[in-house]
Amino acid sequence: MFASALGCTCETAFQDMCRVKEMWHKEEGVQGFHLVQSFAAGEVSPELAHQIGLEFADRLLGGNFQAVVSTHLNTKCVHNHIVWNSVSMKNGRKYRSNQKTYVTQVRQISDELCRKHGLSVIHTEKSEQVARPYAQWLAEQNGAPTWKTPIQQDLNAAAAASLTWKQFLRMLEQQGYAFRFDRKYPALILPGNGRTVRFKTLGKQYTPEVLQRRILYPKPPRRRAGKEQPPANRFLLLLGETQPSRLTGLRALYFSYLYKMGALPKKPRYPSHAVREDIRRLDKRIEQAEFIFKNHIEDRGQLAAIRQKAEDEIAVLIKQRQKLYRYEPGSPQIGVLTEQLQKLRHTAKLCRNIEIHSIEMEKRLQAAQMEEQRRREQREKEEQQKEARNQEKQRR
Repeated sequence: MFASALGCTCETAFQDMCRVKEMWHKEEGVQGFHLVQSFAAGEVSPELAHQIGLEFADRLLGGNFQAVVSTHLNTKCVHNHIVWNSVSMKNGRKYRSNQKTYVTQVRQISDELCRKHGLSVIHTEKSEQVARPYAQWLAEQNGAPTWKTPIQQDLNAAAAASLTWKQFLRMLEQQGYAFRFDRKYPALILPGNGRTVRFKTLGKQYTPEVLQRRILYPKPPRRRAGKEQPPANRFLLLLGETQPSRLTGLRALYFSYLYKMGALPKKPRYPSHAVREDIRRLDKRIEQAEFIFKNHIEDRGQLAAIRQKAEDEIAVLIKQRQKLYRYEPGSPQIGVLTEQLQKLRHTAKLCRNIEIHSIEMEKRLQAAQMEEQRRREQREKEEQQKEARNQEKQRR
């Protein structure tokens, strides 16, 4: 009762579609397309559902492709099955199906027809800008795992264990992920199958912008009742250190500065503006701190000695490379020396930057201390005023 054909007959639909393929010599590749159009339970009669299916096929295919529309009543939800030929009977061109055509044609036409007849449609999150398969939508509504779940778990774990965006990316790379930031919508390349998935497809909380905010401003972990769990010091773990016994010199300076920046688990209650405005250089500060802790540098004198040693080695290697360029221009040793020079130059540059930046950091910490002192005095003043008002109320 509820089966109709466009450009063919229901009884001979398969043979009719095969003849069109033979006529245009396009018998290979994709043979056809199958779409299920489902309606909410109890919302539509079989007759109306079939009418909408025919209108949908007519608008989508424009009379160019043979199609069969059937309406099924064997489930709680009345639904249409629409099958159409991949080859046009008018010009022999093939139907193109991709994510864009699904959203801008298939989904859009179906939603417009449902609204026209007063029926409900599935609303997807605006941030994703793509329609989700019904099975996935239903699973997400019920909190069930989907194909996104393991990817989201990896991103959550990397964000929780990272202090900076660079560390976050490095951690994911170690798990086999790769990235594409050279396009309009940044994407992840998944390990193993090489499939590409846009960050925004994973949800609002997984765009690069939101992930960066989550890394810089992490929420404190929830404590279980009856269990006092001291937060893991990610910074010390990063440096291979245990809990700080007594840090001095430049190590103490960098540890204190990163604390004031809010980069350590135990954050100050009121992060100082004098220090927080330097957050854009957090990657550099952590790299400098790693270098200081790794080499156990206490003061700028030790820093100058390491820098001088690196510069002396640079001078020696440059002479060796110049000789090779002159007498053995094809020698593979040139590449080895160049790599060594790059590392030594980076070390020398790092030492210079630490010397300059550590002085700036001391000044910023002094400003932060003054800011905290003013805030403390303001709190004390407010408490005194509050106490005075309470005493005045008691006297009255």
